[in-house]
Amino acid sequence: MADQIGLQCTECKRRNYISSVNKKNMSGKLELSKFCKFCKKHTLHKETK
Repeated sequence: MADQIGLQCTECKRRNYISSVNKKNMSGKLELSKFCKFCKKHTLHKETK
């Protein structure tokens, strides 16, 4: 079963994206490089609740 998670920008600390992750297949926290509309550049986004 996939859980929904939020992705938070590491620079401005705002939650910009929602993604689904299958916790059975994945260990650790998800980290993606996404575009932050508040910083106006690509930044690293980390998984939050």
